[in-house]
Amino acid sequence: MPSTQPAAAQRSLPAGFLGGAGIGTLGGLIGLGGAEFRLPLLIGLFRFVALEAVILNKAMSLVVVASALLFRTRAVPLDEVLSQWPAVVNLLAGSLLGAWFGAGWATRLRSETLYKVIAVLLVVIAVVLLLEHQITGGAALFSGPAQLVAGVAAGFGIGIFAAILGVAGGELLIPTLVLLFGADIKLAGSLSLAVSLPTMLVGFTRYSRDQSFSVLGRNRLFVLVMAVGSIVGSYIGGLLLGVVPSAILLPILAAILVVSAVKVWQHR
Repeated sequence: MPSTQPAAAQRSLPAGFLGGAGIGTLGGLIGLGGAEFRLPLLIGLFRFVALEAVILNKAMSLVVVASALLFRTRAVPLDEVLSQWPAVVNLLAGSLLGAWFGAGWATRLRSETLYKVIAVLLVVIAVVLLLEHQITGGAALFSGPAQLVAGVAAGFGIGIFAAILGVAGGELLIPTLVLLFGADIKLAGSLSLAVSLPTMLVGFTRYSRDQSFSVLGRNRLFVLVMAVGSIVGSYIGGLLLGVVPSAILLPILAAILVVSAVKVWQHR
């Protein structure tokens, strides 16, 4: 079936930069890659087809996660992140496998089905965001072998979820780190980025085996401009960390996701 999406030259570069900057700001601010907001934008405004939008989203998420992890060190020192390496390794043990499996599944879905899956997962994220600001750090939910098994299982599910949407998975990783490992909410935001980076690299590698991966080459200038905007935005988000109350921000973001989910579900 021929694609009805516009040629790369018809996509507005200024809009790509502004979109990347706005979503990058959210990523730096709340410890997410921002991909859950970028994906509906890539599908609705820039008219990429489902799988190509997911792959492009994954590329942008890598940029945001890497830069946000760096910029957040002003508020969360790197040594604090490194001190929690057992939790990071525990989750990675499952998320890397989940990312490979999820990306392979996504490449086999028909576009119409993938749109529906994306829409449902966006609603799931919205619900999680609404609940997330009520989660506070405390004692770990499990310890010893039980924590290890739960961490691998949670990581596997999050890896699948992240690969299908092309997201960093922070909206699920953060509450997992808080509840399962007892991490402080702000530290959990940086730890989630540390887990997300290698997880997304695995999913990205799996997607590179599909012909749709050529979307990056065909739209290289657009990708570059959005990436620059994403880095600028993640820097701004890092500066704003702790300034904007999550009790106000998260419900607004959840509402945006629900509206986006409806539009993606109806997309043809």
